[in-house]
Amino acid sequence: MSRLFLLLGALNGLLAVGFGAFGAHGLRARVTPDLLAVWNTGAQYHMYHALALLAVAVFAAHYPDAALLRAGGWLFLGGIVVFSGSLYLLAFTGLRWLGAVTPLGGVAFLAGWACLALFALRLR
Repeated sequence: MSRLFLLLGALNGLLAVGFGAFGAHGLRARVTPDLLAVWNTGAQYHMYHALALLAVAVFAAHYPDAALLRAGGWLFLGGIVVFSGSLYLLAFTGLRWLGAVTPLGGVAFLAGWACLALFALRLR
């Protein structure tokens, strides 16, 4: 499980940097400043949670049977897809209804962090 979360964290870090660069260089002249800010928020949270996936990988190497770690990792990945993905699509397409989907990804992020906190509380 550790190797999988290491791979997912690394790939999402790569994507977050790429999407951030695309926003800074490829979208600046194509979208309004408010939509560019939306894109940048997606890229920031994408990177934060790519790093969280790497943390899950490190801990999973030491605690391979920890269900809370696995749950946290999958919730972080789901949050990236839903939260950051909806913001990327909103900024790129201008479809405002996508903003209604974004909080679901935020809930996934919160639940992932709650899983990590519970894991930490249960460590012996």
